[in-house]
Amino acid sequence: MNQFLLRIWGYCVRLMARWPSIGSFAPFIPVIAAWWIVTELQIFPRVFLPGPAEVVGSFRSLVYQGILPEYLQDSMVRLAVGAFWGIALGIPLGILIGLSQRARTALWPLLLFFQAIGDIAWLPILVIWFGYGLTTITVVIVYTVIFPVVLNTVLGVRSIPITLHRAAQSLGASRIRMLWEVVLPGALPNIVTGLRNGLGYGWRALIATEIIVGTSGIGFLMFDARRSGSVVEILLGMIILGILWYIVDSWILAPIERATGQRWGLVTR
Repeated sequence: MNQFLLRIWGYCVRLMARWPSIGSFAPFIPVIAAWWIVTELQIFPRVFLPGPAEVVGSFRSLVYQGILPEYLQDSMVRLAVGAFWGIALGIPLGILIGLSQRARTALWPLLLFFQAIGDIAWLPILVIWFGYGLTTITVVIVYTVIFPVVLNTVLGVRSIPITLHRAAQSLGASRIRMLWEVVLPGALPNIVTGLRNGLGYGWRALIATEIIVGTSGIGFLMFDARRSGSVVEILLGMIILGILWYIVDSWILAPIERATGQRWGLVTR
């Protein structure tokens, strides 16, 4: 028996070494197996805990009806628009606060004050101002993304050794060249870390906002399923959320962050 298990283990190790992407999904296999066993044993009523097959069937049905692709597109577009404005506003503001002591004195208390107010806390007043629409969701995502971006940008700018500033100044670098060739490259690893954290927070804020004020999207799909008592659609929405963020973070954001750190000498291979 031990020899059989060792042979299976060896086969799995060789398989993951040949195709590393398979290793990313391996940890989920025991979870899905445990889920299937629990549902087959009917420890809980199927209406409260449907099995993997029911969730797959719901996925096929919603894709066939065109509901899931449309809702997924709405969520991704909202996240992209909100993240764009959060990044576009956050990076310049972080550089300003990081470089200017006057700006830091004037803006830092405000930054900390508004950071303490959660994004969801703005929803009641945003609904009054903008109603149930894209503007409300976009404002919440911008508000969520901007703080990690600003704080990490400030940290990156202030972490640049003063000797680099003095060396560039002694060589006659203008302020524009200082910003482009010293400040931005030096702060870039922290900026990318801020983008990664900000998008993660923005993704969660998007789902929460869609649940409360949305009329479409993955969050709305899950909340709408609650009214009909469709646990299978709620589980499907949760699984889609996890898979999407896993792909975005593991395949896009983490490699960019790692490559940026390696490029600027802050991470060793």
